[in-house]
Amino acid sequence: MEFFRIKRDIPFMRHALAFNAVSLVTFLAAVFFLFSRGLHLSVEFTGGTVMEVTYSQPTDVGVVRDAVAKLGFVDVQVQNFGTARDILIRLPAQKGVSSAQQSNQVMSALKTLDASATMRRTEFVGPQVGDELASDGLKALACVVVGIMIYLAVRFEWKFAVAAIIANLHDVIIILGFFAFFQWEFSLPVLAAVLAVLGYSVNESVVIFDRIRENFRRYRKMTTVEIINNAITSTISRTIITHGSTQMMVLSMLLFGGATLHYFALALTIGILFGIYSSVFVAAAIAMWLGIQREDLVKGQVSKKDTDPNDPNAGAMV
Repeated sequence: MEFFRIKRDIPFMRHALAFNAVSLVTFLAAVFFLFSRGLHLSVEFTGGTVMEVTYSQPTDVGVVRDAVAKLGFVDVQVQNFGTARDILIRLPAQKGVSSAQQSNQVMSALKTLDASATMRRTEFVGPQVGDELASDGLKALACVVVGIMIYLAVRFEWKFAVAAIIANLHDVIIILGFFAFFQWEFSLPVLAAVLAVLGYSVNESVVIFDRIRENFRRYRKMTTVEIINNAITSTISRTIITHGSTQMMVLSMLLFGGATLHYFALALTIGILFGIYSSVFVAAAIAMWLGIQREDLVKGQVSKKDTDPNDPNAGAMV
């Protein structure tokens, strides 16, 4: 399915050096902010109090959040769970204030608004649990990266694997850089968004790499730069359809999902935008500079059918 077809190839690789210079500056800035400011970790990572409160009738999460914020607590997470009558509240740890004191203050404020408010459960999440979550998150990230590298190396060639991983880590570091610079709260949903962006970004790279491989089989007289430009140009319509549809869904979560989904959707938005950019100007360019060539991707003899540009099935892979 295509909205349009561009008949003349766009010379993307002509400006690859300039765009990659911009990527490098952005990447280094993100790394600088990560080390200088660090991430503003949520209760799951730093420890705090988790409360489950139930009401006799459905209640407004925004009203509960405002009531808790008036007590002086910052970075409070309030969300529904199960039903509209059940509220989950996460309070960050405070010096000199015990978990029991925090929960009593919150319940007093909530009962003032609605006498039916009943605390079902309260527990303290210690820093040790947060350290374990952070460690598990890093392990999950490492497993995803290694899995992607193995997949690309087997399906294509090691040069593509290196190019895609550099591009994907570029996306991840820039997302984390945004969160460090603006001190947005980094929570488990945001970590899930970062892992989703890794898979989402590599999918775009795979589509372009697959078209590059087909073009090497189809157009034997084209140079590597022309092959890459043609591959990117021919997939633009698909990119607009796929990323546009995804971004509309993510944008609806960003605008209407409330505070619970705000940073999750924000991380996905940043990841989608930079994922498109990195697949075109980072992954493809790095593969070009690593010296990707026809012999790396096309094994054995290439038949006349494979090299005929007028044959719509030329270069098709089974």
